[in-house]
Amino acid sequence: MGNGVREGRVDFKRQDAEPVTSTHLPSEDKQEKKKVLNSLMSGALAGAVAKTAVAPLDRTKIMFQGESSYRLIYRTYLNEGFWSLWRGNSATMVRVIPYAAIQFCAHEEYKQLLGSYYGFQGKALTPFPRFIAGSLAGTTAAMLTYPLDMVRARMAVTPKEMYSNIVHVFIRISREEGLKTLYRGFTPTILGVIPYAGLSFFTYETLKKLHADHSGKSQPSPPERLLFGACAGLIGQSASYPLDVVRRRMQTAGVMGHTYSSILLTMQEIIREEGLIRGLYKGLSMNWVKGPIAVGISFTTFDLTQILLRKLQHSTNVER
Repeated sequence: MGNGVREGRVDFKRQDAEPVTSTHLPSEDKQEKKKVLNSLMSGALAGAVAKTAVAPLDRTKIMFQGESSYRLIYRTYLNEGFWSLWRGNSATMVRVIPYAAIQFCAHEEYKQLLGSYYGFQGKALTPFPRFIAGSLAGTTAAMLTYPLDMVRARMAVTPKEMYSNIVHVFIRISREEGLKTLYRGFTPTILGVIPYAGLSFFTYETLKKLHADHSGKSQPSPPERLLFGACAGLIGQSASYPLDVVRRRMQTAGVMGHTYSSILLTMQEIIREEGLIRGLYKGLSMNWVKGPIAVGISFTTFDLTQILLRKLQHSTNVER
């Protein structure tokens, strides 16, 4: 992901002439559309690859958060087998592909907007705008895809007999619990995604910039990208983890026998029943395994796909 923002070019026929923009606007507009499309495609692929790679750990993490005992995992292995840990991955793909596409594309656009606003055209953003760009990107994606996240959480913690597919989840929740249930846990999600996405993108972009400044190389290698992404995931998810637990509890309350009405009441009940550390940080050790792997793969896949698409477009233009 590039850190710079390019300024649009304006041609002048003479020094005292009016700027001539009509011949370049269609081309620039076309380039901008290609850039947005590339970001959407790269983000979608990045999300799909990363989430598929960690799907078993992801489901196990949700089960840790939703249950007070490890017995549920053991029963799942015995009754449904190892591959049952991929259950709900189809719902994950339905959510994560648009989520990742929107998040990465929005991040590129927010970087341009902030770069223009703060006067950083052609240069890397300073730390605060870098954090803001990541937070806004994550918030935008979460707001647009939240019901799909709710559906995924429900499918991950319920037996196969309860929900047969994604559409069935939507229908049953709408009929039995009301459409508002599809947005249960929305507030902690947004509150959690601000530090998570902000710190993740901030850390990754900062490490890339530091690498370029100290190594003299314009781009890090794929293993270095994975390492930078892993650090970004570790920092981002650790900072937002308690809100992630609250979000899952509120999402799965209808099928787990609880009624959580607000963030504070949910936190209070978790702390009262399970304690501060064992409750709000349940499954964090697993997240430290899953999170860095997923984020590292995601950032690396996005960057490399962007580079590949640019090369393909460049070679196509040269051939023409």
